[in-house]
Amino acid sequence: MDASQMEPIPITRPLLGPEEEAAAVRVLRSGWLTQGREVAAFESEFGALVKAPYACAVSSCTAALHLALVGLGIGPGDEVVTVSHSFIAAANVIRSCGATPVFVDVDRTTQGMDADLVERSINPRAKALLVVHQIGMPCDLTRLLLIAKRHNLHVVEDAACALGSEFLIDGAWEWIGRPRGSVACFSFHPRKIISCGEGGMLTTQDSGLDRKFRRLRQHGMDVSDTVRHGAAQVVFETYLEPGFNYRMTDLQAAVGREQLKRLPFILERRRALAERYRTLLAELHGVQSPPEPAWARSNWQSYAVALPDGANQKEVMQRMLDLGIATRRGIMNAHREQPYRASSHALPVSEWLQDRTILLPLFPDMTSDEQDRVVAALGEAITCGAALSTA
Repeated sequence: MDASQMEPIPITRPLLGPEEEAAAVRVLRSGWLTQGREVAAFESEFGALVKAPYACAVSSCTAALHLALVGLGIGPGDEVVTVSHSFIAAANVIRSCGATPVFVDVDRTTQGMDADLVERSINPRAKALLVVHQIGMPCDLTRLLLIAKRHNLHVVEDAACALGSEFLIDGAWEWIGRPRGSVACFSFHPRKIISCGEGGMLTTQDSGLDRKFRRLRQHGMDVSDTVRHGAAQVVFETYLEPGFNYRMTDLQAAVGREQLKRLPFILERRRALAERYRTLLAELHGVQSPPEPAWARSNWQSYAVALPDGANQKEVMQRMLDLGIATRRGIMNAHREQPYRASSHALPVSEWLQDRTILLPLFPDMTSDEQDRVVAALGEAITCGAALSTA
């Protein structure tokens, strides 16, 4: 059977079933669609899972990151030390606060902020580190927390991809999201570990921050919809500060609650598939599988492989697409995009990772046959590219 007759293999596919469908129907029949009891239950269950005392659901991880910075008082004149090697939302929310992102290069192993480079980027205007657990691989959070403490900086964790990822701290394994810094932010986009279409979550150990997040996500209102509508007496709300419409809906939360139940299976499958990829890809000369530090356990939200020297990234990706295999290029660099070019410097590791790696398909219900096809297509694409370059 040629490639045109085979089912295409997507970069990812959310694991959804009748349980999520029933949850959505339950909400539709309830008559309450916006932020309500389902959101509250989702927050409680999520917080318990990652051992965070407070969890606040919002409309997206971008909204979560924005609220985290606003809640911490980041504003005009401040600097936030972060990485360029991430989705542009991280840089955008800093700019949206009137602050300036200061980009640091990443560690090639983890694709997270390089702790050896951070301190030279910190000056008196710096107020926070925005660290990223990229593609599900924990960054070197233990070292970064120590640096932040020395300089009296807040730590915001962009954990959009990192639900279920673990790191070793104080001799014990701990899930990302407790959090160890000020705030951790998660995403429920379809490319993430669990999905309810869109949505985000902030976790914190600070009750005051949690109260502020809950107020700001709903226009700065001092009383929630559910409290006002459920009151036996008339309640007039007040607005204590400018806020945002960053609410999650009960439809999303109901689906998210069912997704949480699937999480152990999802993590087990992703880790098994990642290990199988490692074995299969060892047969492809020059292809480098992603390493995993001894102190980290990735959820393998994405599987990023480095291409052999001389392989053309775009040509390899196009050839795989022609064979019915979707891929993505290495993680983008915000400093290469127009809004941030003038204010940045070269970040060689970040740029190498963007230009020399590709993300392979990986999703919980991926079959062995599909993985075999991906690896075979990658080998063919590399070989074809090499043949063209020597022709």
